[in-house]
Amino acid sequence: MTMGAGHLIAVVGSSPGVGKSTLCRAVARRAAESGATVDHFEEADILSRPSFRPVAEEFAGGSGSVRPGTLVESTRDYVAKARAEGVDVLVTDALLPFIPSLVAWGHDETTIAAVLADLARAVRPTRVTVVYLRDDPDTALRRAVEREGPDWLDWYVGKLGAAPGTRSVKDLPSAVEHLRREEELTARLLAGTHWRVLRVDVGGRDAEQTERYVREILPDL
Repeated sequence: MTMGAGHLIAVVGSSPGVGKSTLCRAVARRAAESGATVDHFEEADILSRPSFRPVAEEFAGGSGSVRPGTLVESTRDYVAKARAEGVDVLVTDALLPFIPSLVAWGHDETTIAAVLADLARAVRPTRVTVVYLRDDPDTALRRAVEREGPDWLDWYVGKLGAAPGTRSVKDLPSAVEHLRREEELTARLLAGTHWRVLRVDVGGRDAEQTERYVREILPDL
């Protein structure tokens, strides 16, 4: 494991149900076993971590969204504090680079690209690896429903449908179509960064096989 300025491993997914949280836990565990000091930032931690208090407060303030500048500054503070505390590896679940949230809040591609550029500057000199898990969104969403129960789909569709950038989502087919467009957007945006991006197709792989594959393509883990 390379130490020094630190390594941020951002685990994100093309849709719910692709296994990002399971992989995130496995990556954090593996990094700790290698002797690194690890901070595992779980998806729900954005509501409780001190660095992201401005994000939580802004979101709860009634607008249902967060200004891009707040995301950037909170991320800068989080990474800087971790670096100062000697954390070797940050493993984040659905955090950086915030693309699904920025899309839902109605930002266009040009604006989101600018936010990613600001984020890249904010986290320097920490290295960033984005592990992007993907599967066919129809398959992944149905997997999520099996795991969470039928009420989950109503919640998910309702959440997307209430946001200004995703109001076209009304049911499972429109959610699938939205996620397909968002995946194409994410690929374009990540290609414009200098981050290492590892695209992992999880179709046909179980959690253990996905973890093994990620370890093969991420040899410094």
